[in-house]
Amino acid sequence: MSRQTALDNINLKNNTRWGHSEYSLEYHKAYLARKTGLPESDKTLIPRAYDRFEFDFLWSTDDGLINWKKTGRVTDMGHAAYAADGSDQTAPAICPFKCAEEVWAFDAVTEYGLPPFEDQVQAYEKQVQQSRETCPSQLSTGGYYKTLVSGALESFGWDMLLEACAEPAKMEPVFDSFFQRTLFHMKAWAQTSVEVIIQHDDFVWTAGAFMHPDIYRRVLIPRYAELWKPLHQAGKKVLFCSDGNFQEFSTDVASAGADGFIFEPCNDFAGMAEKFGSSHCLVGSCVDCRDLTFGHWNQVKASVDHTFAALAHCKGAILAVGNHLPANIPPEMLDRYFDYLLPRLNR
Repeated sequence: MSRQTALDNINLKNNTRWGHSEYSLEYHKAYLARKTGLPESDKTLIPRAYDRFEFDFLWSTDDGLINWKKTGRVTDMGHAAYAADGSDQTAPAICPFKCAEEVWAFDAVTEYGLPPFEDQVQAYEKQVQQSRETCPSQLSTGGYYKTLVSGALESFGWDMLLEACAEPAKMEPVFDSFFQRTLFHMKAWAQTSVEVIIQHDDFVWTAGAFMHPDIYRRVLIPRYAELWKPLHQAGKKVLFCSDGNFQEFSTDVASAGADGFIFEPCNDFAGMAEKFGSSHCLVGSCVDCRDLTFGHWNQVKASVDHTFAALAHCKGAILAVGNHLPANIPPEMLDRYFDYLLPRLNR
C-alpha cells in the first residue's frame, strides 16, 4: 500500500502490486469503526480506514473557488437516497431555463465568472498539500467534475439539455463555453505539484451515447484533447472518468491523450484490458455493487477472478468496485469482498 504503487500503475512501470481504491467506503462509518478500533467521531477514522483496506489511490476533483449556485442559474434535479437513512435525499427544483433558445444563448464563463487565476492555483495547491498530509500513504488526485456534458447537465438538467442538443450547431458554442471554463481550471491544476488529474465528464448513459456520435467525435472529444495539452506539458497524467458505457468512444478518448480510464462495470473490463492494457492504466473491475448489495457472493467471487484474469493483459491498473460501495451493502459482504480481494493484489 502506497501512493508510489498508484503512481507506478498509472505510469505503467514495473511493480509488484496492483493498485487499490474504492468509492463511498466513507458511508460505512460503523463498519469502519469496528475494523479500525476507532470511534465514528474520530477525525482520523477515514484515513486509518484507507490504510486498513490498503488503498493506494483516492478519487478527487474540485470545480474551483466559484460556487455556480451562488453566481448563476443551475438546475437542481434532486438526489435519490444515497445514505443508508436517506438523509441526503432532496427534491428537484424548477428548471430556470424555459426553452432551448435560452440554452443556446447561454455562456458559462459569463454566467458564473472565473476567480483570479493565481488565487485558483494557490487554492488547488493548498488542497494538494493538505491531502498529502492527511493521507500520506495514498495518491490524491486533482481534477474537475463539471467538464462539458456534466457542466451542461448541472446548468440545464436533462430535459432542456436533450432538447437543446437536437440542434448540434446551436449547441456547440454552449459546450465551448463550458470548455473555456474547464480549460481555465486545467491550466490552474497544471501550475500545482499534483501528479495526476481526473477529467470527469458523464457524457454517456448506461446504454451508451445519448447524442449523435458525431457530436462526441466532432464537438466533445477534440476539446478534451485541448484540455489535456497544458496538463501533459506540465508532466501530469490524465485519467478520463465517466459514468455509463463509453466503450464506443474509448479509442477516440485515448487518441485525444487520456493516460487512463476510470469506468463502471457496464463497460467490459476484460475488453478494455485487452484493448488498452499495454498502453493505459485502467481503474475499475468486473465487480458490480449490486451483487455485493444483494448478497450474490458467488457472482462477486467470479467477478474478482475474472478481473485478475483480465489483468494478464495489463501493465497498470487500480482495482475498485467501479459503481461504488453504497451504504446498504451488508458488513458481512464487505468482509468477504476485502478478504478475497486484498491478498490477490500482489502480482
